[in-house]
Amino acid sequence: MKLSRIALAGGVAASTVLLIAGPAAAHVSVQPVGEAAKGGYATLNFKVPNERDQASTVKLEVNFPADHPLSSVTPQAVPGWDIKIDKSKLDKPLEVHGKKITEAVSKVTWTADDSEIAPGYFQQFPVSVGALPEDADQLVFKAIQTYDNKEVVRWIEEPTEGGEEPDSPAPVLKLSAASDDHHGGGAADDAKEGDDHKAADTAASTKETHAAASSSSSDTTARTLGIIGIVIGVAGVAFGVLAGRRRSA
Repeated sequence: MKLSRIALAGGVAASTVLLIAGPAAAHVSVQPVGEAAKGGYATLNFKVPNERDQASTVKLEVNFPADHPLSSVTPQAVPGWDIKIDKSKLDKPLEVHGKKITEAVSKVTWTADDSEIAPGYFQQFPVSVGALPEDADQLVFKAIQTYDNKEVVRWIEEPTEGGEEPDSPAPVLKLSAASDDHHGGGAADDAKEGDDHKAADTAASTKETHAAASSSSSDTTARTLGIIGIVIGVAGVAFGVLAGRRRSA
């Protein structure tokens, strides 16, 4: 009897933990593609899971940090979703490549047009951003998720270092140490790979040209030697015929 009660209590406790941990783990988050280095550029994926069994997500709003404005924010098209970009004036203009930037993106909104995030699914919304700040270790993007039943979930609570995770945590992007090229590892690797491909193509083309020239030269030499051989052969036959006639005479 005691064992049954202990097992029942354990089962209830485990179920409670799952119910509490489940929603906390399935929040809107942000992850970089590759690395997000200080002072560089990166592609970010805002991952939006659907937490409801009877409703679909039809809208996502992501607010960009005003304390560290980004001079470049370019969302990637997502099939079935409309994109709206809001900008705001900067109190202090940014200088990028010798050009002053007086406004920056403050919010990006994705609204379902011919699509939605159904129960049991998630959707990623990619955005190219930069230049990332050099004087910060992380960026906080407050997000608002809207369902088709009009329910709104605000992922806006900023986590505290060493503290417990909030009930509705805002997406946080951790920044890595600054890279040498300030454009992220992906861009540099792609450029290097492109240069390697060009060098390989040039070498292959040169090799093919040399091979073709060598083959053509060999064919010409072979034809010349063949003609000379035929001429010598004909001359030999003619000489033999004349020699035979002289002996007969």
